[in-house]
Amino acid sequence: QVQLVESGGGLVQIGGSLRLSCAASGGTFMRYSTGWFRQAPGKEREFVAGISRNGASTKYANSVKGRFTVSRDGAKNTVYLQMNNVKPEDTAVYYCAADSDTLFTVLVAPTEYDYWGQGTQVTVSS
Repeated sequence: QVQLVESGGGLVQIGGSLRLSCAASGGTFMRYSTGWFRQAPGKEREFVAGISRNGASTKYANSVKGRFTVSRDGAKNTVYLQMNNVKPEDTAVYYCAADSDTLFTVLVAPTEYDYWGQGTQVTVSS
């Protein structure tokens, strides 16, 4: 069973950048599609970005398209979320999740994912 650990969160100013990491142990990301989700206080968990199991496809929420980039380093068994030009509405706890069922696609529903990390807080300040 794969374990996921996020890191890289913190306080960042509007327009700044941050890179989140999701490290896997007990399994390889090459066997999972990986999604990044976020949850702000009082809101539901929402899909942010994801990369397919075969690494060929990525998907982004409209709210982050053009600002965030998801990538994977197989050698380090780590998935990244590069966040550029951040906005106050990006403030949330960010989670990575792994799905073992799909190969070519990225699913956006949290219920489709089997494994979750503990989350890392991102706070965007003015």
